[in-house]
Amino acid sequence: MRQRRLKNEINVVPYIDVMLVLLVIFMVAAPMMTTGSIDLPSVGKAAEVPVQPLEISIKADESLSLINRAGNGKSQEIGRKQLKDAVLAILAKNPEQPVLIAGDKKVKYEVVLSVMDELQRAKVKRVGLLVQPTGK
Repeated sequence: MRQRRLKNEINVVPYIDVMLVLLVIFMVAAPMMTTGSIDLPSVGKAAEVPVQPLEISIKADESLSLINRAGNGKSQEIGRKQLKDAVLAILAKNPEQPVLIAGDKKVKYEVVLSVMDELQRAKVKRVGLLVQPTGK
C-alpha cells in the first residue's frame, strides 16, 4: 500500500463562499441603515456683519494688532497683556460691536484659541473668527 502524502496547500473555496454570503448580506442591509447628517456652515454663505467689527490680527510671528473698523480703521500694534484692556475700552462705547480674530495661516491653532479664550473670560459678548471666502 502506498503512503499518503500530506497536502500543504490551503483550500480557500469555503472561505470564498463565506465571503460572498457576507457581501450579499451587507449589500442588502446597507440601504436600510440610517445615517446621521451634520449640516456644517459654509464659508461662502457666511452672513454679513451688520456692525463694523473690532479686528484682532495675529501675525505669523504671533504679534497682535488691533483694528477698529467702526473707528478710524487704522492698525495699531498691541501687546498680549494690553489686549484685554484695549478691547474692553473700545467695547465700552459700543457693547454690541463684534470682535473678530484673524489668524495667519502659519500661526498655531493654540495661539488663536488662547486669544479667543482671553476675550471670553473678559466677558466679551460677540467673539468670532475671520475667514477668507473661497473663490468659486
